[in-house]
Amino acid sequence: MGAPNGGKSTLFNRLTGARRVMGNWPGTSVEIGRGSWRMGDRTVDAIDFPGTYSLDPLSPDEELTRNLLVEVPLEERPDAIVVVADASHLARSLYLVAQVAEQPYRMVVALTMNDVAERRGVSVDAVKLAEQLGHPVIELDPRRGTGLESLADALTASLDAPAPARPARTAPEGSDFDRADARFAWIDDAVASAVVESEQDRTKTERIDSLLLHPIIGPLAFLGVMWLVFQLTTAVAAPLQDGLDALFTGPIANGATAGLEALGVAHPLVVGLIVDGLVTGVGTVLTFAPLMAIMFCLLALLEDSGYMARAAVVTDRLMRTIGLPGKAFLPLIVGFGCNVPAVSATRVLGDAKQRILTALLVPLTSCSARLAVYVMLAQTFFPENAGSVVFAMYLVSILLVVLTGLALRSTLWRAMGSSALVLDLPTYQRPQPRLVAQVTWMRLRGFLQTAGGIIVVTVMIVWLLQALPASGGHAIGEVPPTESWYATISSWLAPVFAPAGFADWRAVGALITGFLAKEAVISSWAQTYAVADPSTLDPTGQGVSALADQLRMTFDTASGGHPTLAVIAFMLFLLAYTPCVATLAAQKREIGLAWTVFGVVLQLALAYGLAVLVFQVGVLIL
Repeated sequence: MGAPNGGKSTLFNRLTGARRVMGNWPGTSVEIGRGSWRMGDRTVDAIDFPGTYSLDPLSPDEELTRNLLVEVPLEERPDAIVVVADASHLARSLYLVAQVAEQPYRMVVALTMNDVAERRGVSVDAVKLAEQLGHPVIELDPRRGTGLESLADALTASLDAPAPARPARTAPEGSDFDRADARFAWIDDAVASAVVESEQDRTKTERIDSLLLHPIIGPLAFLGVMWLVFQLTTAVAAPLQDGLDALFTGPIANGATAGLEALGVAHPLVVGLIVDGLVTGVGTVLTFAPLMAIMFCLLALLEDSGYMARAAVVTDRLMRTIGLPGKAFLPLIVGFGCNVPAVSATRVLGDAKQRILTALLVPLTSCSARLAVYVMLAQTFFPENAGSVVFAMYLVSILLVVLTGLALRSTLWRAMGSSALVLDLPTYQRPQPRLVAQVTWMRLRGFLQTAGGIIVVTVMIVWLLQALPASGGHAIGEVPPTESWYATISSWLAPVFAPAGFADWRAVGALITGFLAKEAVISSWAQTYAVADPSTLDPTGQGVSALADQLRMTFDTASGGHPTLAVIAFMLFLLAYTPCVATLAAQKREIGLAWTVFGVVLQLALAYGLAVLVFQVGVLIL
């Protein structure tokens, strides 16, 4: 345990590696890390508590830490505690040490950031500090892996010794202020005996911060960093995703078909379920892997370098208007590339309520998959102003994020965001490749394990709907689109959208397919209308394609002669409703099933209300 930005989680990752798992502590929404730490012949169960400066709780995270260390019976408490103390801010770190020392614990103090302290002219004598504290003090560098064996030896010796019958330090008496004064006096004595300071020039961190925290240069630099994150997340991942998609739809699907034929499996339901359902579903999951890996890697780089805290400072004033900290700007920006990694990026937020609110707002950011549909419809219905229409959709997206955030803040979380930003700015450091890779893999593995099953099952269900005939006369897997259960269910739902101007089963069916993946909307239309898929054409070509002609007739008929209003309503619904099943899987992992369901209901209500409002008001005006 220890304060944020002191190397606590870095040390935990180094000690537990790939054996680390993340999850909420039972009965709470507080996320902790847990893993096995091998110390020679002994393996211990290690817990990474949320970062805290003291045992006086100011948040649910800190309250859980206090409960597990102080409030629970002795037999349920940890056998030993490693308190991480930042040598560059030693006095502040020792307040937590003082409070833990007032409990009957085996304790080892891990002294980190020694290199940073040296650059600031601060020298800490670990031996003298240990004498003052009455507990072992081990100097180490979790980023480079030095001092870990000494920490293991000290903890082993502590565990082998009898449990202390009484605390190493008597808890002070009196009021809260009297007890705090007594602890600070004890800290002053320890620092005075163990720390030597010398005058130093302005540090490199201070020189960099004079630019990155500048009121003008800082926001510009932040936008540049966000642009780079956005570009790398989308542009670099795109060819990798296309390659994986081609691999699964080509060689792997063909291999699975050949394998089933070799085994004598010829029933179209079984073959289709395995090849078009299971294989395609797994391929859908894995095509997200490059995107997620790049996003998690970039987040780890920003966190490990120390820039993430600066980004929070730069954007704090803007984000506080909707009750969120500055760091929430990152996932919202990433959402315009893809909502899936954006939802996972909410992990940079320490407060559970802020994570939930941000994860609920991310689906309202217009991802790149929606862009393909916008372009197709804009070129079809607004060929002279296609660019302006697409740009307007992004403006509406931003407006929806702000207004929905304000509405949720004023109803569900009225007090959130009322406090000022108090943040420890860590020293800039060169990211360690091993730690970055370790954190990236841990987060990617968690996403694939949690979201993978949901995505595969959904893909298989959609395939079944398209493959099963709603009436006799057709073989399974050889059903015309109009005769499938997919078309039947779409027809049942179509009248619901009459007030929005697109009560046509083909338009509604595209929304069902879009629930699986927005990229599939255009191809599903092409299959439904039995025309060539225009996705590979340039925007102008899409606007004059056979599919464009069919869409113009469909929206004209369904809207009663108001196709322009109907297609605007459709685009707004496409913008505001549930992005895709992968986003839902990511939300379930990050904020739980209940909040995910709430988000789906909110998005559907918002999308439907917006579509109906625009169409009905437009009809009245025109």
